[in-house]
Amino acid sequence: MAIPPVEKKVRVRLLPADAFDMFTRQLTRWWPLAKYSCAGADALDVEFEGRVGGAVIERTRTGEKHVWGTVTAWDPPHRFAMTWHPARPSAEATLLMVEFVAQDGGTEVRLLHDGWDARGAEARDSYDGGWQGVLERFVAVVEERA
Repeated sequence: MAIPPVEKKVRVRLLPADAFDMFTRQLTRWWPLAKYSCAGADALDVEFEGRVGGAVIERTRTGEKHVWGTVTAWDPPHRFAMTWHPARPSAEATLLMVEFVAQDGGTEVRLLHDGWDARGAEARDSYDGGWQGVLERFVAVVEERA
C-alpha cells in the first residue's frame, strides 16, 4: 500500500508573487535553519537556482555546500516542485510541490510532499509534524512584515 503524501495549507496576507518570493528567494528569513538543515547551527543560507534542473543549496559558515534537491518545476508566482533529500542520498529523494493560489487579498500556500516509498512511513510522519511548524513560522514572519 502506498504511503499517503503530506499535505498542508496556510494563508498569508501577501500577493502570490510576494509569497512565492518569500518562500523561495527569501527562505533564509523564515526557515528554522538551526533545526531543519544539514549543518544545524552552522547553516548560513539556502538558495534556489530558479529554473528547472537548478539545485536548492544550503551554504554553511565554513563554505560547505549541501544540496537539498533539484528543481523539477519552476512557474513563478504559481508553483515550484523539486526533489527533496537534505542530508540524504539522492536515491532517497521524495517529491515536494508548493503552489501559491490567490485568495481574498492574500495567498493560500499549498504544500504537497509525496514519494514516501523511498523513505518509509516513519519519515513521512516526522515530516508531517515538521512541515506544520515550518509553515507556521513562514506565516508568523509574513505577519510580522505586514
